[in-house]
Amino acid sequence: MDVTATTSAPLDCDCDTIAVALFEGEGIVHDVAGGLLQALVDGGEAPPGLEKTTVAHAEGRRFIVAGCGPRADFDVERARRAAAAVHARAKEVGASTLCWELPHHVGEPIAGALADGTLGAAHRIDRWRSAAKEDDDRRELQRLVICAHDDVGAAVRAGAVAGAAVNAARKLQNAPANELTPTRLAQRASELAEEVPGLIAETIGAEGLRERGMGAFTAVSQGSYEEPKLITLCYDGHPSPVGPTLGWVGKAVTFDSGGISLKPGAKMSEMKFDMSGGAVVLEAIGAVAQLELPVRVVGVIGATENLPSGRSMKPGDIVTASNGTTIEINNTDAEGRLVLADCLVHAIAQGAERLLDLATLTGAIITTFGSTHAGLMGQGERWLEEVEAASRDSGEEVWRLPLHADYDELIKGRYADISNVVESRKAGSITAAQFLARFVGDVPWAHLDIAGVAWDRGRSYAPEGGTGFGVRLLIELARAVAAEQAGTGGASSAAQAGTGGVG
Repeated sequence: MDVTATTSAPLDCDCDTIAVALFEGEGIVHDVAGGLLQALVDGGEAPPGLEKTTVAHAEGRRFIVAGCGPRADFDVERARRAAAAVHARAKEVGASTLCWELPHHVGEPIAGALADGTLGAAHRIDRWRSAAKEDDDRRELQRLVICAHDDVGAAVRAGAVAGAAVNAARKLQNAPANELTPTRLAQRASELAEEVPGLIAETIGAEGLRERGMGAFTAVSQGSYEEPKLITLCYDGHPSPVGPTLGWVGKAVTFDSGGISLKPGAKMSEMKFDMSGGAVVLEAIGAVAQLELPVRVVGVIGATENLPSGRSMKPGDIVTASNGTTIEINNTDAEGRLVLADCLVHAIAQGAERLLDLATLTGAIITTFGSTHAGLMGQGERWLEEVEAASRDSGEEVWRLPLHADYDELIKGRYADISNVVESRKAGSITAAQFLARFVGDVPWAHLDIAGVAWDRGRSYAPEGGTGFGVRLLIELARAVAAEQAGTGGASSAAQAGTGGVG
């Protein structure tokens, strides 16, 4: 889909459909045909509720009145939802070109969110279906134009880049595990490095893991015949980068059976999504490079399968991570933290000065937050606050949980330094993060447990399958770090910056 911005009036755009926002308690700002749209509002035919849409025809165009709810509540998340509702209605009526009239008195991030939400709603996951759905023969939306009084081109481009990156992550997430192997994920990193200037990709296989003493990562991979891949994707392409080097670490277990501690069969098919953190890191770094943000980013993705076989790690095994920590394996389904342990150490060795990892790590976080928030834990108050601010500005919700020295007692090993799981089931998400804290030293670090928000979240711009949750947050975090160093402030810098349980 071609996405652009213009300062021309909507009726001057070569679009067959025009979307007009309607807020509760407000009227139509630029009406047509002697007040046709306002008459629909006054007659109750055009409700202002969020995601409500009404179609009308005037002056040779099709108009979609888009309910946006109360203006005070209208943020980037609600803008994405409104855009998705409009896209659905536009597709229903056969539109090919859509012009969104940017609501008055909203910030530039809203313009980007309208582009992002439209692209998200247009994403399809039917690649593996042999027969098309009944409505698949309808025309797809070919072009989106965001119309505003001021030039919002940079913000719209940033939103389109973010939306495309989210869709790319969703494409990886939705792929079946027999297709999306660790090797294929590594190939995607190489493709990004070839496509986008400023990116460098490096991949290390099983032998390299052993040479680097990554006994925790190696233990997870040894049950599978698919070779593990330690993927490093670095962005250092800006001529004048600012701020600390960001280290983004993603868990990418391309299929997690639980290993010897086998998961229940029900919904085990969803464990293809256990690579979601890795997909998010890859595509977010690609977007940061496309936007040419003035930051340095080191991305580390640990890609492997976790399968039962005669050579799998076993409950009771003891392995040694690359920082020398010994780990007692009490449950082979708590494998994600083992992969992340060695990846975090590797990220620091690659120069990361601020760490953030994303992982579908614990079923406990789903019990705690459902599909609304990701769990945030970590160390370094200022860094955690920056992550929380990026969450608010991106509309990808997180909620902080505590770490505490008392939790160290729960992960203490009986025979080794630490255990990979707390068998009492106390504080499951927190103790997983407390485990990871052993591998970050004094580096400011944030851990996002995205198990509840990575797929089937039910948002209108991503109703089923992978969500790409975290891509927008990481882009916003990079933008904010750059803006802070440049003294320009947070989210509004979009235009300046760039053009079963899981373990």
